[in-house]
Amino acid sequence: MLTDSTADVVVLGLGAMGSLTVRELARRGAQVVGIDRGHPPHDLGSSHGRSRIIREAYFEDPLYVPLVQRAYDRWRTLETEGETLLLRLTGGLCLGAPTSRLVTGALASATQHGLPYERLDADTLRRRFPAHIVSDDCIGILEPNAGILDPEQCIATALRLATRDGATAHLGETVTAWTEHADHVEVRTTHRTVLAAQLIVSAGRGVRELMPTLAPRLTVERQVQFWFTPRAEATAFTPERFPVFLSEVRPGVMWYGFPDVGDGVKVAWHHGAPGTPALAIGDDNVHAPATAAEVAAMRAHLGTHLPWTDGTLRATATCHYTNTPDEHFIIDRAPDTDRVWVASPCSGHGFKFASAIGEVLADLVLGATPAFDLTPFGWR
Repeated sequence: MLTDSTADVVVLGLGAMGSLTVRELARRGAQVVGIDRGHPPHDLGSSHGRSRIIREAYFEDPLYVPLVQRAYDRWRTLETEGETLLLRLTGGLCLGAPTSRLVTGALASATQHGLPYERLDADTLRRRFPAHIVSDDCIGILEPNAGILDPEQCIATALRLATRDGATAHLGETVTAWTEHADHVEVRTTHRTVLAAQLIVSAGRGVRELMPTLAPRLTVERQVQFWFTPRAEATAFTPERFPVFLSEVRPGVMWYGFPDVGDGVKVAWHHGAPGTPALAIGDDNVHAPATAAEVAAMRAHLGTHLPWTDGTLRATATCHYTNTPDEHFIIDRAPDTDRVWVASPCSGHGFKFASAIGEVLADLVLGATPAFDLTPFGWR
């Protein structure tokens, strides 16, 4: 084991939240060390899969809108600094019954924050977006500012700029223990010991292992992403004609998809995937390849809702959601600690916010006041 090193802040987990936090701390001149068990960007967590939706009319809760608006600004800044394309606007559709959580939530956010949107009835949806098969009572909320983030490029760019600005990244190392002392936190890995004034745990599913007392509050949900080659009418799925979408097919069951940007149309479930159980700590099934049953279930669903996409299966990827009981984020000091912060379990909708949350976490550990009310994100 290597001898001790010191830092202002240690960040455990360099996925979406961790990588952007390390980048922001380094930008501000803090001495920061990031640690990850893999070599990010990697497929061991939930920040991979070539694309993530970013959207402004936030159905989950209007309180997220100012945070995501800041995130848009910070992603554009990261693009400029890194000279790398990260965000592509395509517009976004929310599809569902007028009383569905998805539609009512998107409308609530758009109305409260004065966001641009169109409300489309079923006939208009069929005319403008014929790839979707919708019922007569379906409506769509079309927002122009939604689009696609490239998760691997976002993480790689953040870490490249962070290390350029002085951050240290220890990759391929597993954290074995951490201990809080009166004036520092000691972090031990399979390779070294690091002492720091503050510790941020942004390890996604790994939060349950690093903080076992918190594990009962969190559940892990396996998610499979699918890429299909459209069977016909391929031009219907270009980014110009096919916005990113979310659709609520029945209460509590949603799915989403992306246009074809060169690797097929990507689709996946958002909670409630058929036959998907909660996973236990250490359950390796989270990363097992997609099963024949999972592929068949998605094909059957496409046949009813998006039939032209049901062509050759080009690829699948598995990741996981780490869920809180109310599906809000956790951005808070760990219980019974003074120097340890948790910022990770994001219930499957956190990636888009990472650029703004990196700022928030940097504020917290460096003693500044964040620009956002974090009360909804405390331990409950």
